[in-house]
Amino acid sequence: MVSRLAKAESTVVMRHWRPAAIVTLGAVAALTALTADALATQARPASSAEAAAPREPGEPIMAIVSIKTQQVTFYDAEGGILRAPVSTGVTGRETPAGIFAVLEKDKDHRSSMYDDAWMPNMQRITWNGIALHGGPLPGYAASHGCVRMPYGFAEKLFNKTRIGMRVIISPNDAAPVEISHPALLMPNAEAIAAAPARADTLAREAAEATKATDVAKKAAARVARETAPLMASLRKLKLRKTRADAELAFADKALAAAKTDQAKARAEERRQKATSRVTEAGMQLDTATADAKSKLDADAAVMDAVKAAETKEAATAKAANETKLALEPVSIFISRATQKLYVRRNTHKRSPDGGEVFDASIEVPVTIRNPDKPIGTHVLTAMARKEAGLRWTVVTIDSGDEAKNALDRITIPLDVLDRIGPTALPRSSIIVSDEPLSSETNYRTEFVAVLSNQPQGGFITRRPSTGVNFAGADFRSGAGFFSFFQGNWGRGDYHRMRRGWW
Repeated sequence: MVSRLAKAESTVVMRHWRPAAIVTLGAVAALTALTADALATQARPASSAEAAAPREPGEPIMAIVSIKTQQVTFYDAEGGILRAPVSTGVTGRETPAGIFAVLEKDKDHRSSMYDDAWMPNMQRITWNGIALHGGPLPGYAASHGCVRMPYGFAEKLFNKTRIGMRVIISPNDAAPVEISHPALLMPNAEAIAAAPARADTLAREAAEATKATDVAKKAAARVARETAPLMASLRKLKLRKTRADAELAFADKALAAAKTDQAKARAEERRQKATSRVTEAGMQLDTATADAKSKLDADAAVMDAVKAAETKEAATAKAANETKLALEPVSIFISRATQKLYVRRNTHKRSPDGGEVFDASIEVPVTIRNPDKPIGTHVLTAMARKEAGLRWTVVTIDSGDEAKNALDRITIPLDVLDRIGPTALPRSSIIVSDEPLSSETNYRTEFVAVLSNQPQGGFITRRPSTGVNFAGADFRSGAGFFSFFQGNWGRGDYHRMRRGWW
């Protein structure tokens, strides 16, 4: 995989060698005039030329940025396809090493933090302002945290990538290596083939359930209007009976307190009148209640029908949503820090705040053997289908256990595997890390995790995009992640996001 791209890069460099000979000699002369300190801080990476694989490239699945060599390499299902020099963040504003994904794309972006600076062909990877974009490349780290790419390269690449493409920023050189392991998702061909038809069927059932709920609610509203006068009359009769009961109780007390014959006679007369009123009010209430029974029963039946329709609507909507999500690549994040497993899929629903909404309704505890021992940070990606299922690669960007050993230490809950495994598709991924999810992970992101043992100046100096991070409800409840966040996203956050803060 890497060798094909290396060969292509050598070819590109040779093609440009002769025309650049005079420029190179001039550059060498200029470099000799620099001080040793300048050379140390402005050292150029080993390769500063763009390179392309000697084949027709497919759709990019991931990009790997090497901070050490100041290069970015894009990979499709078959291996490396494009490589280019980059400029990452300067000291104090370092580009964070970690795991990201493309969240938003803007062909002609202008910075609102840095004096309207032009950031063409911008591909955002965090909402607090880290992105890939075209920019000047002096040959060393020079940005405020973003990853600058050559202008032409960024433009050529812009229309090839999609929202959700994995972006891995590594402190050192890293490349995908093929891997196989029993813990990797194994799709079921029959389940995958049946998924589209099942999604259509459930979508129709969900739509029918919604219509049925609307019909039931309209019927309930009509019955409520018809029974409103009757209910008002019953309330008046109940009030009259309550007052009569109170008068009788008062008369009983007065009779018990009477000391003279005259007082007792008056109290007895009052008691008889109160008793008569209680009897009359009771008879009127019983008669009205009996007459109204059929209508009240009908009202109760209609309300029961509404509750049943709403329950069915919720269940079918949940099933339809899950089946639709099964048509999307799935991403899993397993954190040793939190001892949890998180699952995300892109819903492709536009968020009013910008970007797309990611479903995050699965968040469960996970068992990791020897939890005090580092496990490393490994990104496993399903690159393509193969006869037995999926062909996987792994990119390791932080030391710990070997990727296979890391997977050996993890026990993924069977109910989660049963739910997502059968329809796993190419571009699905499993991320294993010592790190927790970053606070930048929210309802408009896939997973964002940064290496805590690497400089993060360009990340921590930016305003966080939101203070809310993860879904807290157990996935079995079916609680909507998007609705969870809507209640926590403030108007000020929205306007800050639109200004960009960068």
